[in-house]
Order: sequence, then C-alpha cells, then structure tokens
Amino acid sequence: MSKYKHEHEHEHIEGGHTHDVSSLSGRKIFWVTLLNATITVAEIVGGILSGSLALLSDAVHNLSDTVAIALSYYANKIAQKPKDARKTFGYKRAEILSAFINSAVLLAISIVLIFEAFKRLKSPESINGTLMITVALIGLIANFISVYLLEKDSHENLNIKSSYLHLLSDTVSSVGVVAGGIAIKIWGIVWIDPLITILISLYILKATWQVIIKTVDILMQSSPSLDYEAIKADIEGIDKVNNIHHVHCWMSNEKTIYFEAHIEMEDMPLSETESIYDKIEYYLKNQHDINHVTLQAEVDKCPDKNIFNL
Repeated sequence: MSKYKHEHEHEHIEGGHTHDVSSLSGRKIFWVTLLNATITVAEIVGGILSGSLALLSDAVHNLSDTVAIALSYYANKIAQKPKDARKTFGYKRAEILSAFINSAVLLAISIVLIFEAFKRLKSPESINGTLMITVALIGLIANFISVYLLEKDSHENLNIKSSYLHLLSDTVSSVGVVAGGIAIKIWGIVWIDPLITILISLYILKATWQVIIKTVDILMQSSPSLDYEAIKADIEGIDKVNNIHHVHCWMSNEKTIYFEAHIEMEDMPLSETESIYDKIEYYLKNQHDINHVTLQAEVDKCPDKNIFNL
C-alpha cells in the first residue's frame, strides 16, 4: 500500500475530513455571554443617563461581541449536524450566515453613531463624568474576567482566538472610555466623548467590513486564494497525468475547501487510476489544505484544456 493511500485511509479512520469543532464549553460561553450582556445593558443605561455617546458606542462594541460569541457557538452546533438529503453539503454555512448578519447590523449601527458623534462635536452636550467613569469601570472589570475565561482556549482554537482578541479590544476601548470620563470630570473637555465614539465606531467598521467581504465571498462561492498555476504544474508532474482542467474550487465555510477537476490521464484500466487519485488528494490536502476533492478521470475527452473552463 502506498503512503498516499495509507494517509488517505487514515484520515477517514480518524473521523473523516478535517472539521473545526469548537473546544469552548457551553458553561464558559454562558458566563462570557452573560458578562458581556451585563456590560451592554449597564453601558446603554449609563450612556443615556450620563449623556455619554462614548458609553453607547462601547455598548455597541460589547453587544457585537456578545452576539458574535453566542451566535458563533450556536452556529457551530448547527454546523456539526450531519449531512442529509436536504443539505448534502451539511450545515457549515450556518456560521457564515450568522457572521454576515451580525456584521451587517453592526455596520449600520456604527455609521449611525458616527453621524451622531459629528453632531455632538458641533453642538456639545453636558456629560456626567462620574457616572461615565463608574459604568466604564464596571465594563472594564467584566471584560477582564471574560478575557481570563477565554485565554486558555484561545491557544487551541482559531475561532476562539478571534473572539478572545475581540474581547481584548473591548477591554482597550473600555480603558479609553474611562480615560475620557476622567478628562471630562477633571478638565471639562466634553468634545473628547464624541471623539472616542468616532474612534470606537471606526474600529468596528473596519473589523465588520472585513468580515462582510469574507462572508460574501464564501456565500458567492468565490475561489479561495490558492496558487492555481502551481497546483496545475505539480499535478501535471505526476506520472501518467497529462493535463488538469475544468477546475472548480469553493469554500463552504472559512476553513473547508472543495476542489473538483477533470484529470486527463494516459489510457489505462480504471483500477490503476485510484493510485493517481490518492497522490493528487494527498498533495492537495498537505500542500494546500484542501479538504474535499472530487476528480474525474478522462482520456482526451474535453476539447478545452484550460485549467478553468472558459
């Protein structure tokens, strides 16, 4: 048995193609979500009572991560459902849909906050600095606890690490709100409140826009960023392979890549093509992290031999 065949069978013995299963426990998700929901409510109430737009923008920032973490966990559970007759590709895109919806809503809210901040810069309003500092400190402490809860898991799972980094950014923005409250309390610099609002909102816009672009690409079945010319050259370098063409490549989520292609081979018994399939699958998996491969063997069938069928 070739090492390619051995590796291919080993993948199936170990549980099939690679899946990203979150290692984060439901208990930790519950406490992180509860803490962030508490921060959000406190900052919304505090922002309204104190007149601080910065607190409201920080509340939106915290709300984004609360919803993102909860949706991510719930969507991850849906994504692990087995394939069936109605969803032959499975439910992986539940995570992508939740990310898109969450980001689109946040994008709209951030734009509204920026417009409101510019209005405040033109016509400053009085702000209760003491209340602003108190509420921001509550948020800061809760964010520290959330970061602590996720810190260990962030080293083992990329999805968790993303949430962990978002919570770190929440902590930094809370520090900014506290500093703004101190500046208002001591020096009466009320324009710093809308300035902090703009900075936080711009950060959210940047992060959410990147997520939206990525999720739209996946939902539109855009090709992942791969070196297709290198793939073509390497596969055509395999013994008895003459050409690879009619390639289609797409993603069902941010980590699962599907690859299908026609492989023109020398004329041979069908049983002999299996070892070539194994070599190609082994190469695509180990060199390009492609999870699912579908190949069609043929002998001088397609007139168009371009890698992408035009």
